[in-house]
Amino acid sequence: MGDRPPRFVVLLVPKRDPKTKGRFMTDVLSLLTSMAWALCATGIVWYCLNVAQQITYVTLADGRQQERKIPIIFRLLLPFAPNLDHLATRPAFAKSRVTADRKLVAAGFEGLLSGKEFLALKLLMPVICGAFWLALLHLVSVLNPQSEMAKNMSFAFLLGLALFYYFPLLWLRRVLRARHTAIQRALPFVLDLLTLSVEAGMDFMSALQRNCERRKLDALNEELIRMMREIQVGIPRRTALRNMAQRVDLGDLRSVAHALIQADELGVSIGAILRIQSDQMRARRFDRAEKLANEAPVKMLGPLMLCIFPAVFIILLGPILQQTLKTLF
Repeated sequence: MGDRPPRFVVLLVPKRDPKTKGRFMTDVLSLLTSMAWALCATGIVWYCLNVAQQITYVTLADGRQQERKIPIIFRLLLPFAPNLDHLATRPAFAKSRVTADRKLVAAGFEGLLSGKEFLALKLLMPVICGAFWLALLHLVSVLNPQSEMAKNMSFAFLLGLALFYYFPLLWLRRVLRARHTAIQRALPFVLDLLTLSVEAGMDFMSALQRNCERRKLDALNEELIRMMREIQVGIPRRTALRNMAQRVDLGDLRSVAHALIQADELGVSIGAILRIQSDQMRARRFDRAEKLANEAPVKMLGPLMLCIFPAVFIILLGPILQQTLKTLF
């Protein structure tokens, strides 16, 4: 038998196209980038949901906890506030910090939000929220380049920065006004109850304690409880009344506190002082109601001119204009 010649197997390996290899790497990088963005978005959503479920409380003078609602954007940014302590504590911001502290105490957020943290929020809002706003504007300009927002992107960005900067101030003004309004509404009724209790033979502290125990926990009751605790720990009643007037920073409550201080100094009957103050508070409340009623027509004029009058003009003048145009053309 002769030797067989060796067999050779030839494997044909297709040559890879460099363009195909580059396209494959691009697809892999795009996939990894998408996964990274998805993970970041999931983490942000989880953090926002976790913060949104948290309930913020303040501890009252009697140990009870009262809920205080803080905007979710503030709760999201508060963990980053300590990073700006070196800016918020500068002498240039001293006046703003003291003013913010005073307004936060008057609004009932003492111990929950300080003036330093409030200034840090004012600085963080335009930076962080402005970055998200810029990304949203860029996305809108990419998806719809012909939109008005895309054409006026710079103006929209600056307007957003201004709104983000002034949002904490607007929120603080709103909560402070709401708390002052609640105290003004409850003050005449509390003075009536204190007057009846004092005239029935109870001393001022017993009447105050009875009123605080039987009324629901509102803004005025919180301040009265704190004043009563200060008196119980040894602070003079005049000083406690003066502290409450300075803390709340409300004209009606300051008037009542000063009247009680004068009655304590001069030895005048507290029942008579309370009766006079109650009548004055009720008269002021009626005056404020009349003022708001007189301002209502002026405030309604704007919506009437913007919403109702144009529709009326279209209904009345529309057929006339249509007939005129047909006649002319």
